Amino acid sequence: MAGGGFSSRRLARLRELQERYVASGVVPGVLTVLARRGEVYVEATGRHAFEGAGAERPMATDTVVRMASMTKPLVAACVMTLIEDCTLRLDDPIDEFVPELANMRVLADPAGPLEDTVAAARPITVRDVLTFTLGTGMAPENSPISAAMDTLGGPTLDEWVAGLGQLPLVHQPGERWLYDTGADVAGVLIQRAAGKSFGAALRERILEPLGMKGTGFSVDPASLDRFAAAYHQDNAPTGEAVVLSDEEYWSKPKTLEAGSGGLVSTADDYLTFASALMAGGAGVLSRASVSLMTSDQLTPKQREISGFWPGYFENTSWGLGLGLVTRRTTLGPSAGSYGWSGFYGTAWYNDPAEDLVGILIQQRAHAGDSRLPLPRDFWTTVYQALD
Repeated sequence: MAGGGFSSRRLARLRELQERYVASGVVPGVLTVLARRGEVYVEATGRHAFEGAGAERPMATDTVVRMASMTKPLVAACVMTLIEDCTLRLDDPIDEFVPELANMRVLADPAGPLEDTVAAARPITVRDVLTFTLGTGMAPENSPISAAMDTLGGPTLDEWVAGLGQLPLVHQPGERWLYDTGADVAGVLIQRAAGKSFGAALRERILEPLGMKGTGFSVDPASLDRFAAAYHQDNAPTGEAVVLSDEEYWSKPKTLEAGSGGLVSTADDYLTFASALMAGGAGVLSRASVSLMTSDQLTPKQREISGFWPGYFENTSWGLGLGLVTRRTTLGPSAGSYGWSGFYGTAWYNDPAEDLVGILIQQRAHAGDSRLPLPRDFWTTVYQALD
């Protein structure tokens, strides 16, 4: 019997799964961290990279990785600290802090021309930003608004949001869930409400109180030797993994700190954050804030018409900055579980019913899709190992 209510015999299946996956050449290394009943189980397989210095470093809980969209829950938690000190209010318009998104126009047809708009029925609220119902986000593919949003940039958050404000919303505020952009708007909101840079506010309110020293919008120079390589798949028939040459990008401080996916972190740090939520906030947030973040914030109508694909929200929903499981349909997280995944194959769920925190770490582009074999097999293997 393993500690924490796991079966030692069944945990061997998790180790075997990781070994098979690494041996297949998809990624050089995979790391799992499970916490249950006061015990932590770690399964590390493989190395930081296929070649170079990283090929000599084994995956470990202090390995620095790109968290991508697992940034979003941390950003939402930071917003909640501003709500708790009454700097922000959940149902107030964001106009005071983000005037660029006041008095917005809305596309008459989400796939139609940018000039064909109507007035927004109401202002965007802080709640809209956190629930991703602010009216903008991932737009219809090959549409004029999608093409226009792809050109947004600028060296600072202020310039980025100024560009966003020049575009119409895709839908009316509160109408439906649209992924991604709300987390970047949340970064602007934090920066202006806190009166300091987004990164500084996040460090002061979340990262430093929790001791998350390995988390930030760039990799500390002293930690670059612990920074795992990331890979994408080339177009060759072999599907060969090709390294992303982005170490220089991550080694420099950012002027545009992306709330949608700009953090690097470690399994140790993310476990600290996840455990704080499981413990009701651990002094960083109140229990009420954690309850609100992890409660279903979408209406039945929003779930019906939203999502990455038809039926996406049939058994899931969205809280404040993170995803929820509303009905258990697989050998995986229980109803009431919450968490999220990242573009490079990182994944996290807290399962209060099982007193379980589960974190998966890998670094392969597009590997965060929950329909892929590894994420599905990972959660199956974790849950079959529960005592």
